[in-house]
Amino acid sequence: MINLFDTIRNTLVPIHKEGYVFVAIFFVVSLILGWIAEPLFWIGLVVTLWCAYFFRDPERVVPQDDDLVLSPADGRVSSVQMVVPPAELNLGTEPMLRISVFMNVFDCHINRSPVRGQVTEIQYRAGQFINAELDKASEDNERNSMVIETRHGRIGVVQIAGLVARRIICWVKPTEPVNAGERFGLIRFGSRLDVLLPPGAQPRVSVGQRTYGGETVIAEFGSTKGPTISRRS
Repeated sequence: MINLFDTIRNTLVPIHKEGYVFVAIFFVVSLILGWIAEPLFWIGLVVTLWCAYFFRDPERVVPQDDDLVLSPADGRVSSVQMVVPPAELNLGTEPMLRISVFMNVFDCHINRSPVRGQVTEIQYRAGQFINAELDKASEDNERNSMVIETRHGRIGVVQIAGLVARRIICWVKPTEPVNAGERFGLIRFGSRLDVLLPPGAQPRVSVGQRTYGGETVIAEFGSTKGPTISRRS
């Protein structure tokens, strides 16, 4: 009996507190719809379960190596390229390696720090809500940008709102230390994270690859190997 209880407890993923109010609202709306017509209740209940699933906050096994850069979110790598960093980050005008992770509405949306270091800047900028998969979303969309000072230099992390996202949440503040894999924010509902890396970083993921926040290594410092080459199989 105890083993069964432990199995159930380990299988169920906790919901982040930011999601409690949304789950409650969705459930109440489901009850109201059910009062109007019973089939609508079951539709609302499915949507309520999706809402709880959206705000899930699973534990992750975080690699402990300052030379590794971890994915800031669950999702799919949508871009690996050299770009000039956003002006508000004050990272200069030289191109930096940018790795973008796109989150759809079924991905876990807890954002995690890709590295260990100290937060030096946080800048919010209002903008549009176009599809976050598009490259121009990095410049046109609403975003919250953070700079982390590390042993390898300053690293930029940008939370970008998506087509249906209407709220970017960041829990850390300037001067605060962060650990690799530490939860630092959340975006509702569907969005993207950009990580901008200084010279010396080699990408360890390819476009289209699936990532898990706080676990998947997306780049590495200090390696003599070049970028990782992948192929579909």
